Order: sequence, then C-alpha cells, then structure tokens
Amino acid sequence: MTPPDVVVLREGTEGLSMESYAETLRERLPDLTTAHARTPREERELVAQARVVTGITIDADLLDAAERLELFACTFAGTDHLPRDALADHGVTVTNAGGIHAPGIAEQSIGNMLVFARNLHEGWRRKQNNEWRHFQSHEFTGSTVTVVGLGSIGQEIATRLDGFDVDTIGIRYTPEKGGPTDEVLGFDEDDIHAAFARSDYVVLACPLNDLTRGLVGESEFATLPPNAVLVNAARGAIVDTDALVTALQSNSIRGAALDVTDPEPLPNDHPLWDLENCLITPHTGGHTPKHWDRLADIVAENVAALDGEGDLENVVLDPATD
Repeated sequence: MTPPDVVVLREGTEGLSMESYAETLRERLPDLTTAHARTPREERELVAQARVVTGITIDADLLDAAERLELFACTFAGTDHLPRDALADHGVTVTNAGGIHAPGIAEQSIGNMLVFARNLHEGWRRKQNNEWRHFQSHEFTGSTVTVVGLGSIGQEIATRLDGFDVDTIGIRYTPEKGGPTDEVLGFDEDDIHAAFARSDYVVLACPLNDLTRGLVGESEFATLPPNAVLVNAARGAIVDTDALVTALQSNSIRGAALDVTDPEPLPNDHPLWDLENCLITPHTGGHTPKHWDRLADIVAENVAALDGEGDLENVVLDPATD
C-alpha cells in the first residue's frame, strides 16, 4: 500500500465529522493521498507512514514510529495540550487552527453587545412570561468599545465595529504596532485601567497565559463604569469568576456575556446561571459550518510549503528554532 501523505485522526471536534474533514482535504490535495484513521490500530499503522498528521492531539507513543512525519496540524487554536517536547524531539513542526473561528466569534461578540444595547434579553424574558409591557433600551452608537487582544479574533471584531459609529480602543502586547482600532494601548496595569475607565463594552479576545490569567478581577470591575458590559470570547480564567459574580450581583457593571467560563463547563448550581444580567453560551462562539473548509485551506497551503512553495502558516512549534 502506498504510504499516505496526510492522515486525519479519529477524534472529532464540535460535533463535526472527521470523515468530512478528510474528504475536504482530498478536494484541496487531489494529487496526494489523504487517509482517515478510524480506529486506534489504524492510527498506529497510518501515522507510522504519514508525512502530515492532523487532529486534536497526537499520542507521544505514536511519534517513535513516525519516521516520515514532518508536520502535525492541530485542529484547535490552543496547543497547550499537545506533547510539545516529544514533537520537538522528533523534529515535527506544529501548526494550529488559529483564525478559522474568528468570523463567528466576532459576529457573536457584536451580537452580544447589541443585545445589551437594545435590552433584547429583557424582551425575551417578557415574551416567556407573555408580557406585552414596554421597557427602555440604550444605543450602541457613540459607545466606547475596548477590545483586549488584537490577534485574528480581535481584528475581526474591530473591523466589524467600523460601521457602528463607535469609538474603539485596542489592547495588545506591542501597542507601537498600532492596529485597526482608533487607539491602541498595552497590557500594563495603567493602560488596562485607563481603557476600562472609558469603556461601555469590553470584549476579551486574548489568549490565556501568565500575563492574562485573572486579568479582569476586583480592581478592574471597580474601574469599569456601572453601565459597562463585559463580553468574554476568549478563555474563562482571564476573568476572576468570584469578582464577576459580585460585580453582577451588586450592579457594579451592567452585565456580562460569557461564551467561556471558569470553571468550564459551568456547574448547574453556579450563581451565574441565575443572574438576569449574565448571558451564557456553552463555548459555541467559534462554531461555523465553514470549519473544515477554512482549516483545510490552511493545511493545504502548509503541505505545499513543505515542498518549498511559500511559507508555513500558523506555526506554533518549529523544532529548528524552538
């Protein structure tokens, strides 16, 4: 049997079929052999022959026999769960799925801000109670929106805000690079508080790391104006959950929209569930029917780059430099 060029592992993501992913890769790479490993045995046999493997993660034990393997294409944006040391030791480059979720997350983030701007969640609550009773709303126009993190997601959010006649502040690690927002500040404490003090909406779109863990806590909630809304489209642990509950219960802020929580999944007896000024979705912001199409485009470009046609995209581990 001809050794496969690309192997798709069996574990799926977001309820999507890995066979569909394999078929999409076959469309993008018609001159190469793409195999879908459906069982542990098939994974052992196929990975040992593959040049490229793609999936959520890869067992470090499989790498010992994978003498042809050059690239592992992770189907997640986050790669902390991978056996990075083993991959580096075997000379395997790692790429991620960064950017493919950005349009959906951006749309959901803006949708959540509009819900609070027009008080739509109160309208939905009254509909459930069969109440035809008026309520007041706000205007999104003229608001100040701070986007924390100007990577692919933050940039998509900022771009979509262009048509809403709002002022935007971006927070990024290197503010001197500028960005698509009206103003760009850094991650130091003074900049964070300077931005939050002027914000009607704060959207978290940054990665979770040592710098951002617990970034929004009691002190930051004290700085935010009482009419501010926090939208977390990043990772739950960027926010101090206890401080968030206190801020929402005391109306220190107007509300929060959470697609991620800490802990996650959120226990069914957690106080956040009972707060009318807290919207919660179960980490679905990045879901899109175009998931495999966008990821397959990246993988196909990177397969070509292995043969010297362009540069690798979304590299998170390069054994030659790490």
